[in-house]
Amino acid sequence: MSSDAGRNGPSLSALFRAPGSGPTLDVLGVTHSYKAMASDTGQQFSVWESIVPPGRGAPAHTHSREDEAFYVLSGEVVMDVEGAAGPLRLGTGAFLFAPRHRRHGYRNVGTDTARLLVFAMPGAGLDHMFAAFDELGRRSEGMPSVLAIATIAGQHGVVIHSSAA
Repeated sequence: MSSDAGRNGPSLSALFRAPGSGPTLDVLGVTHSYKAMASDTGQQFSVWESIVPPGRGAPAHTHSREDEAFYVLSGEVVMDVEGAAGPLRLGTGAFLFAPRHRRHGYRNVGTDTARLLVFAMPGAGLDHMFAAFDELGRRSEGMPSVLAIATIAGQHGVVIHSSAA
């Protein structure tokens, strides 16, 4: 028996997604185009392309269960990460690892759409949270309230840090 058999089990298969294919979610105005969901990887990780319009991003938040990694495919975002001396400007080709229990958030500060490749380890909790945000957005007129967003996030071990609070 190989050492991978116990970890991955016999049910995992290779996964291929052609460009532009895969599930998509609208996460508070940012499109997530999934390359692999946790259900595809034995719950080990999920990876998606975030398509971030100018002025959009993710509010400051802290994960208790997942680590995240960001690779900027195009555009520019400003990341606020707990422990950094100040906001970080990430342009095309930049990478950032944001471990769990560290507050972080980002915003597209440019005039063009930014594209980020985002990894979550493990990914299932965030996959479910983002699906709930997508559903909330479809039910809401305009942007959902910070309270509604924070309530959903809290159910998935994520704290939203609101500047309005």
